[in-house]
Amino acid sequence: MTRDVRLGDDIDDFCVRCKRVMNHAVVSVMNAAPAKVRCRTCHSDHDYRHEQAPPPKVDARKAALFNEVLKKVNPDDAAEAVEPEETAVEAAEAAEVPEAVEAVEAPAPKAKAKGRGKK
Repeated sequence: MTRDVRLGDDIDDFCVRCKRVMNHAVVSVMNAAPAKVRCRTCHSDHDYRHEQAPPPKVDARKAALFNEVLKKVNPDDAAEAVEPEETAVEAAEAAEVPEAVEAVEAPAPKAKAKGRGKK
């Protein structure tokens, strides 16, 4: 027999700020279930997430650029385009892309301007 959740009870949940499953206090209860919780580590309030991390954000533009690079490296495998849900690392491992992909040189840092000294 489990008892209902009450305000102030300790509960584990995924913290949005800490990015980990942490100890939380129940702040709000709705229909005998926790609705809002407060992290006991960083004191941030958020909706109860049932210890589930939010899905990762996929940048479709990055995936499209990566697909372009794959097509240039191995045009025969262009039909096997990488799905946007996969990360760049997973796609590179799946396609077995050689390490010798064109490297882009970073611009040299600019020299700092010397200011006037105190007189």
